[in-house]
Amino acid sequence: MKPLVVVGDTILDVDIEGAADRLSPEAPVPVVDVQRQWVRPGGAGLAAALAARSVTEVSLVTATADDRDGRTLAGLLDRDVQVVPMLLRGETVRKTRIRAAGQSLLRLDTGDGTADGGSVSASVTEILRAAGAILVADYGRGVAAHPEIRRLLTELARSVPVVWDPHPRGPAPTPGASLVSPNLKEARQFAPGYVEPDELAKVLRDEWAADSVAVTTGAGGAVLANGKRLTVVPVPAEVRIAGHVRSDTCGAGDRFASAATAALFDGSTVADAVSHAVDAAARFVAAGGAATLSTCDSTAAAQVGQERRSAFEVAAAIRARGGRLVATGGCFDLLHPGHVSLLRQARAMGDALVVCLNSDASVRRLKGPRRPIVTAGDRARLLTALSSVDAVVEFDESTPSALLERLRPDVWVKGGDYSGAHLPEAEVVRGYGGEIALIPMVPGYSTSQLVAAAEGRG
Repeated sequence: MKPLVVVGDTILDVDIEGAADRLSPEAPVPVVDVQRQWVRPGGAGLAAALAARSVTEVSLVTATADDRDGRTLAGLLDRDVQVVPMLLRGETVRKTRIRAAGQSLLRLDTGDGTADGGSVSASVTEILRAAGAILVADYGRGVAAHPEIRRLLTELARSVPVVWDPHPRGPAPTPGASLVSPNLKEARQFAPGYVEPDELAKVLRDEWAADSVAVTTGAGGAVLANGKRLTVVPVPAEVRIAGHVRSDTCGAGDRFASAATAALFDGSTVADAVSHAVDAAARFVAAGGAATLSTCDSTAAAQVGQERRSAFEVAAAIRARGGRLVATGGCFDLLHPGHVSLLRQARAMGDALVVCLNSDASVRRLKGPRRPIVTAGDRARLLTALSSVDAVVEFDESTPSALLERLRPDVWVKGGDYSGAHLPEAEVVRGYGGEIALIPMVPGYSTSQLVAAAEGRG
């Protein structure tokens, strides 16, 4: 089978998470007590990891260096992607976000690496010529500007779908691309003097000699100039993000471009590919964005002296500093994007999130003798690997009422398929002065649906 090939600049993305509840005595800036560090592929690496969600075989042509961050990136990518390396001059680029209470406080960019302009290896040429579709994820670090790469892309665009996700610091897309996908801010930089998405899409399609241009507009979806047709592609009505939570849109453009490329790879028209990509990007943001691909960096955690604490230790520490403790509960059997979305939104409501997890016996009583599919120990390990979860505590009863009486979170969160009036534990929570919050669910995701689909009943 032909691979989907991603071409572009790879970055190491790092999220350092902690608590910020005081100001520095030296200057009016927050002091962040570091709790955990998370790493994931960024740039073209993120686009390739996302493409691997849709396509069996994904290859990544990117410039790499044998430094510490480069080795970390290689380890992250090796799980899902075949890396075909070019030479990187300088150090691996790293973007570090300092975050507290679900919000970014600062970003630090390090590394000066750019792709070497010399000849590419035979492996690079071979993998590009073998591609079933190509995504150029340009991050302005030289891979998309390489003369040999550009010559090959121009040639291959005649027979293979090429999607180009451009960058203001990078070169113009090569002629003949099936789809170019700037966001609205980028499009305005590429075409000064034009403001509206529809005029930007038409002007850039002609300027870049592309078959189609889709200007993405965030919550508005995208505007597609496809030949002489102009189409507004909205976010599907059923995809909703809770209005009171500020969503992390990091990686939305990569999700759009990777989903569009995968759809073209499977034979879709450009119009259908863009519609699919708008839906996929919206669901990706609703489910937590790029952070859902993060891995806890255990080395970094050890360096800052952090060990996993029990739910009650977390609760005590939060109360000692006057913080806000959030808790949620459920079976969390077959962890899916709907779960991840709920957990991230719940975590954003306070300073720590504890998950109250139904034991295996409790799940069987609620769901039947064939459940759970994943044991409580493994479900707890999966949950604690998420950046949004600070601790997990298991309970054996059918409801978490007794546990909540001991834990006493400030906010008890449940999915929007419940109502506060019908929660058995509502009386306990309100009795000690707690608050109940309902978060809308991501449509189309439930463990029961996944099980039914796997058994051919969906």
